[in-house]
Amino acid sequence: MSRAALIVLDSVGCGFAPDAKTFGDDGADTLGHIAEGCAIGLGDRPGLRHGRLNLPNLVRLGLGHACEAAGGAVPPGLECDRPIALHGSAIETSPGKDTPSGHWEIAGTPAPAPFGYFPVTDPAFPRALVDAIISEGGIPGLLGNCHASGVEIIERFGAEHLRSGKPIAYTSVDSVLQIAAHEERFGLERLYALCETVRRLVDPLMIGRVIARPFLGDEASGFARTPNRKDFAMPPPEGGLLERAAHAGRAIVTLGKIGDIFAHRHTGEEVKAAGNMNLFDALLARWPVLPAGGLLFANFVDFDTEFGHRRDLPGYAACLEAFDARLAELLPLLERDDLLVITADHGNDPSFSGTDHTREQVPVLAYRKGAAAGSIGLRASLADIGQSVAAHLGLARLPRGASFL
Repeated sequence: MSRAALIVLDSVGCGFAPDAKTFGDDGADTLGHIAEGCAIGLGDRPGLRHGRLNLPNLVRLGLGHACEAAGGAVPPGLECDRPIALHGSAIETSPGKDTPSGHWEIAGTPAPAPFGYFPVTDPAFPRALVDAIISEGGIPGLLGNCHASGVEIIERFGAEHLRSGKPIAYTSVDSVLQIAAHEERFGLERLYALCETVRRLVDPLMIGRVIARPFLGDEASGFARTPNRKDFAMPPPEGGLLERAAHAGRAIVTLGKIGDIFAHRHTGEEVKAAGNMNLFDALLARWPVLPAGGLLFANFVDFDTEFGHRRDLPGYAACLEAFDARLAELLPLLERDDLLVITADHGNDPSFSGTDHTREQVPVLAYRKGAAAGSIGLRASLADIGQSVAAHLGLARLPRGASFL
């Protein structure tokens, strides 16, 4: 019986979303602009990388052709005469450009309604919500209460947090409420419990995620976030790929943020690791022992959190190249009946204005050893990805999507 590995490169979009202008993202093209920037020296950084974008394994699978299918040209450095996989692009239909909506749609269940967002005001959160968090969370107050980056806000409020015991709450242009607290002084489990309370309180506001952001350090040495982030997401719509696999009794391994994104529903063995390379180590350890009929679903988040939001084009390029190099270890482990799908959930163009996700199409690469390769064109929904994986595994049809297999 066949197995499937579904790998999401968080934010690695390929531009040309038909509704990009509606989201203020007209012209965004994550892969295209990174490749173009590298071709003219904007991707150079001493000690990190130099020259054109170098992704030989992804290019061999058809990444350049996937970018072309989205509506552009093959980006510089991504040319390939004869890709070995099925390749194309897909359009997100969910009313947003958040991580949960993209992943849910990939799994065959687009978000049914828009998420809620907090206004770009100071304070950002409604007074009634703040009062409820303080009262029901058993905390002395909240710091922050604004739009901010996670690195900057702990530097700004970290010392006061240690003095007062008040956690730091902030948001962004995503549908999210994040709470940062010192992992040792405030307590990791206490932070998780507080976020569970906040998750319940923001459900009526349709906020996509509440995120625990633990950190360590002090005012003298500086503060740094730890790997023990935990997301508390709205539950996904029913009938998705993970649910179908679970009901069929299949082995499921979810790597990275997948368990959080799907509210830990039907997520099987959840594996966390700090950083893309450690996560790839976990993937290489779990894949050979995944039984027939099993599903491995992984999210590699560093592209988005470390480089997209920080508008770091050289860093993003180096992160892509590091992932590509590890693919050389995975591809030989695929057996003839296995399916490997590599895609993304949205864009985060490091050359674009602001620090938000960008509304883009995503590349779709589907490789089966010995199977025919070729173009799958432009897919009308990310749900086509999940529907194809379900068809490959012999699972019941998903609510949305059309298989390209």
